[in-house]
Amino acid sequence: MCGIVGAVAQRNVVPILLEGLRRLEYRGYDSAGLVIINGGLKRVRSVGRVAGLEAACTAHQVHGNLGIAHTRWATHGVPSEANAHPHVSGSLAVVHNGIIENHEALRIRLKAAGFTFTSETDTEVIAHLVELYYRQTQDLLAATRAAVAELEGAYAIGIVCEDSPNRLICARKGSPLLVGLGIEENFIASDVSALLPVTQRVMYLEEGDVADIGLLAVSVVDAAGNPVDRSVHISELSADMAELGNYRHFMQKEIHEQPRALTDTLLTAVAQEHIQPEWFGFDAAEVLGKVNAVTFLACGTSYHAAKVATYWLEAIAGIPARAEIASEYRYRTSVPNPDALIVTISQSGETADTLAALNHAKALGQDKTLTICNVPESALTRASRLKFLTRAGPEIGVASTKAFTTQLAALCLLTLVLAKLRGRLSVEQEAAYLAELRSMPNKVQQVLALEPQVEAWSQRFANKHHALFLGRGVHYPIALEGALKLKEISYIHAEAYPAGELKHGPLALVDEDMPVITIAPNDQLIEKLKSNMQEVRARGGELYVFADGDVHIEESAFVHVIRLPGGSNGLLSPILHTVTLQMLSYHAALQKGTDVDKPRNLAKSVTVE
Repeated sequence: MCGIVGAVAQRNVVPILLEGLRRLEYRGYDSAGLVIINGGLKRVRSVGRVAGLEAACTAHQVHGNLGIAHTRWATHGVPSEANAHPHVSGSLAVVHNGIIENHEALRIRLKAAGFTFTSETDTEVIAHLVELYYRQTQDLLAATRAAVAELEGAYAIGIVCEDSPNRLICARKGSPLLVGLGIEENFIASDVSALLPVTQRVMYLEEGDVADIGLLAVSVVDAAGNPVDRSVHISELSADMAELGNYRHFMQKEIHEQPRALTDTLLTAVAQEHIQPEWFGFDAAEVLGKVNAVTFLACGTSYHAAKVATYWLEAIAGIPARAEIASEYRYRTSVPNPDALIVTISQSGETADTLAALNHAKALGQDKTLTICNVPESALTRASRLKFLTRAGPEIGVASTKAFTTQLAALCLLTLVLAKLRGRLSVEQEAAYLAELRSMPNKVQQVLALEPQVEAWSQRFANKHHALFLGRGVHYPIALEGALKLKEISYIHAEAYPAGELKHGPLALVDEDMPVITIAPNDQLIEKLKSNMQEVRARGGELYVFADGDVHIEESAFVHVIRLPGGSNGLLSPILHTVTLQMLSYHAALQKGTDVDKPRNLAKSVTVE
């Protein structure tokens, strides 16, 4: 969850480190810190945002050619300067993302060896353990390799030592870390976005790798200590893609980027006249043609995308499908199906629970695997046989928006591919579905034009503490997503239910102070949904209804309706309704005065359990 950046150069690296942290702040913002090697070890730390660290660095006039930096999402220990990274032991300093599961046993051992601990973190054991071996070997690489061999859990670490002013050591296992390559300067970071101002040439480290980084060269050894070559990639991202531009918040920017993100994600598919399995990999036809079921593994927003896909797959492709919360699946006893397609969904491709769930599924003999992800060369894409890259671009706001809708677009394509392979699409249906997909970006753009109406609604939420979201069928997961967005960024407690479940308990909550947000598409359940809405009104509840343009719902003082452009939206309806709920959550958060992009207690890339 934390963000790491490091640099070795022939120029002052402090501005590089601070800019990198600013771009990684979505990964954690409880505290921040850096260490610079310049005739000694200089450490600066602060509680809170990177801006505070920047002010402290200016005040202390920190500069140097070698350094590491960190922005923290607290796990072990409260947010405080003492718990902020980097952690120091002797002449060396460490930054760390991940969780060391055997830190308590290591702490006892290191205390017995004479080390003094000054923090509550699990990370401090890494610093002391590397220092222990450094005293024995006088070689930073050897000391790091010896130390990480004893670590249990997940880590991405960066290490510098005042005895080696042009050398940066890093290692990874279970947490993302990459090396950025410059001209007579090199870098490390948790995410490529941190390095875009200085390089687009990156090298992704594999599990167990330890890298020795200097001004002119980078060498990598694997977990067994063997020298290895890791391929160099040129990032397709540009520095300005992670900039705020003219928008008030990244979330607002990313909501409005959805037509572009959907266009880029669907570009290859909609340019063709026929549905192609090869969209998911060169051997996708062989793999997908043999599956008899689909199991989705995901967390949070990605889980909601998976839930939508289960409705599509069973209705259109006629294939059994289920969505599993990754953190539950990996620990429960399940019945493996070697002919099931295992689909993992993740924005970052580094979600720890999803990656572990995939490995668990493969260990059970389920080797037909597909990852839908926004980040090329991520751990999930490398671990899966098939992959589909959503092209949302960098998503900085913690609450996912464009990553979710591009996941839904990818799942539309998967549904249609499986339907065609199973002989369930006529030529006319295939053409009609592709036409719908081609129209999606333009329809989303039309929905975005509703923002002033949604903003007006949000003013009614300023004094609310609870909300209820209702949907039926494929729109029930969209209601779940809407509730998640509202509570993530406005801190309004929100729940979502299938509308038919109201009378089985949730109706007890409904009163004049509980806004009920309802998704009303023109589908086979619309009349039943109207009956559910009458149940709400009969108990004094106030309804906020997002309806397809051809749905007849009469407005009143307590029934507010925003109609989506056009008539019924068919396959695209969940995506279009999602955009309205994103805008409602965003503007409700503005009314509440919360930090939209960096909600309390949360971070973007969940790389720990």
